[in-house]
Amino acid sequence: MRVLIQRVSDAKVTTDGNVFSSIEKGLLLFIGIENADTQVDIEYITSKIVQLRIFDDKNGVMNLSIVDVCGEILVVSQFTLFASTKKGNRPSYISAAKPEIAVPLYENFINILEYKLSKKIKTGIFGADMKVNLTNNGPVTIWIDSKNRE
Repeated sequence: MRVLIQRVSDAKVTTDGNVFSSIEKGLLLFIGIENADTQVDIEYITSKIVQLRIFDDKNGVMNLSIVDVCGEILVVSQFTLFASTKKGNRPSYISAAKPEIAVPLYENFINILEYKLSKKIKTGIFGADMKVNLTNNGPVTIWIDSKNRE
């Protein structure tokens, strides 16, 4: 499982010209799911997200978590996080999970985040053609891969 985390001042998902979801201060999470992902990957990544200290404290030091700042979260599925560009110029997405595997894991990921934060998580529409607008605050962008725990 891979998640690209962006600290945002605001973010929104639009589909067919209509705003589907939007948040103010918080995190925009792009999530990619692969065939080998399990509940263990979800637990690892959701714990990291909830505990990441990437918001500024009163001294301007990144020392606060999403919980500390009462921020919002917007989750967008993005299978292209598993693009392989090793061969040729056309990315391969062979390791990205098919919807029958990815959708239940995606939904569980959201449910676990909601439980850990005790608040509703905003989402995009799984598999839809979406336009994502955001104001990256910092900029702060962090990559987490559950199979590469650095």
